[in-house]
Amino acid sequence: MPNVTVKRVYEPIAKTDGQRVLVDRIWPRGLRKEDLADAAWLKEIAPSSELRRWFAHKPERWAEFRKRYWRELDKMPETVAKLHDLIKTGHVTLLYSARDTEHNQAIALRDYLQSR
Repeated sequence: MPNVTVKRVYEPIAKTDGQRVLVDRIWPRGLRKEDLADAAWLKEIAPSSELRRWFAHKPERWAEFRKRYWRELDKMPETVAKLHDLIKTGHVTLLYSARDTEHNQAIALRDYLQSR
């Protein structure tokens, strides 16, 4: 999906970001609401608290995390549609706060959107 990129929320804002969307359930540490005034916060699209705790950013759980998260996403078509609507209007950058840049919900969400 060429209109979607993924970026750590602590990285500087770029002109190429387009619409920035925070996809974490919990507000990122060390940031004030004003720091992300330009971003939409779509916390309901984030993995459930139970799934997030189970995953614990352990790379060996990545494949199973993606499967479980995608099942959660399948159960919230209205929320996924909100994100699709944003993507239709232009470039979207999914923001996340995890330290792991390869195994996080924004990557899984982008992959989900690409597969649909």
